[in-house]
Amino acid sequence: MAAVIQDVENGASIGDALAKHPAVFDDVYVNMVRAGEAAGILDDILKRLAMQQEKNATIRKKIKIAMTYPMVLVGITIIAFFGLMLFVIPQIGNILKDLGGEDAELPPLTQAMLGISAFLINFWFIVIPAFVGGIVLFLRFIRTPKGKRQFHKFLLRAPGVKTLVQKIAIARFARTFSALIGAGVAVLEALNVTAHAVGNVVYEEALIAAAEEVKNGVPLSSIVEKNPLFPAIVSQMLAVGEETGQTDTVLVKVADFYEEEVDVAIEGISSIIEPMMILVMGSMVGLIAASVMGPIASLSQNIKG
Repeated sequence: MAAVIQDVENGASIGDALAKHPAVFDDVYVNMVRAGEAAGILDDILKRLAMQQEKNATIRKKIKIAMTYPMVLVGITIIAFFGLMLFVIPQIGNILKDLGGEDAELPPLTQAMLGISAFLINFWFIVIPAFVGGIVLFLRFIRTPKGKRQFHKFLLRAPGVKTLVQKIAIARFARTFSALIGAGVAVLEALNVTAHAVGNVVYEEALIAAAEEVKNGVPLSSIVEKNPLFPAIVSQMLAVGEETGQTDTVLVKVADFYEEEVDVAIEGISSIIEPMMILVMGSMVGLIAASVMGPIASLSQNIKG
């Protein structure tokens, strides 16, 4: 902030001073502050910015909270898998061999589990680094422009996740665009700034393309109506806003509606993911138990016989 204060004291506008620090103040901040300075309503604009940041922070917080428990379960599942395969299964294999001898005929499931365990024990120094390296490479790939686009397209097609991603993007679009329009930012500038603030490359490209059509005189509501990324309610509300000249007020209502929908969707996905992960962990334990109990039961019958 010291640098911003110094720039303002030297005669720069607040908007221009903030623009020199893009890592802290994004385009939404800068454009809204500039519009507020030009219109003489900077205090009102800063209130809008504060409310918008609170809304965005609330959504991010809820998503993190909803995903924490499933991610912990995923981590526990992976650790449990490697722990069982590296330490438990080999001991069980030794017990079975002691009971039935080296030539004991084991069920296919047991042989498969012992084979996987033996492979991991012999090549753990390759498997574990490869597994970790694969995760690291994937995370790096989705940070590249091409990887991010493919990942975002996948999210918009994935069952269950698609609805949540769409609602978050619509809520961000409506909230950001309404704030910029309400601040007096030109429609084309507002669309381009909003495109980069939505957080999804597919929506970003759609909004940038929409800005080009708006430049040619096409109403934004008509463009949005033809795009399957946007639900019908968005184009209908935009049309109402264009007719009444209250686009910012109308889109605030859209943002409020979809933010509530995001809350419901997050709770729904969280309630589904948790039992699914428990089911996966239970299935893994059950599979290992079946691979162990089968040969033990068979060997006990042979002993009785």
